[in-house]
Amino acid sequence: MAWETLFGIANVWAMIWWAGLILAPRWPALLSGVLFAGIGLLCLAYAVLFGLILSGSVDPVGGGGGANFTTISGVQAIFASQGGAVVGWVHYLAFDLFVGLWIARDADAKGFSRLLQAPILLATFMAGPVGLLLWLAIRERRARQAGRWQ
Repeated sequence: MAWETLFGIANVWAMIWWAGLILAPRWPALLSGVLFAGIGLLCLAYAVLFGLILSGSVDPVGGGGGANFTTISGVQAIFASQGGAVVGWVHYLAFDLFVGLWIARDADAKGFSRLLQAPILLATFMAGPVGLLLWLAIRERRARQAGRWQ
């Protein structure tokens, strides 16, 4: 299968679960689906592709000489190929969706409206750490008012 196809499948898969997380009622079945089907399958795809890339079994440019996590040039070597870029992107998709799920659950538990949550979740979807930073800043005050920080 072509890297472009895998990239597209991963994007659509993540978007389906993001749409559910932002727009659908937060029933336990949906939250479990986001966790296990959404995040879990992205993590599985990442683990398999990561192993194949680093072993040099597929896309040897990404896993070839000099690829490592200890230098900038080593990381660039991993991302220098389509396979390396797809593996990196799936990593982002999985972690951002996990953070989005945590934000949604935390916001629901603290009584934040879905209207307030939507832009924060969209920011997390588009630029993960930005959305997380927004949520951490917003949740902190309510957590302190409740007499605990959790």
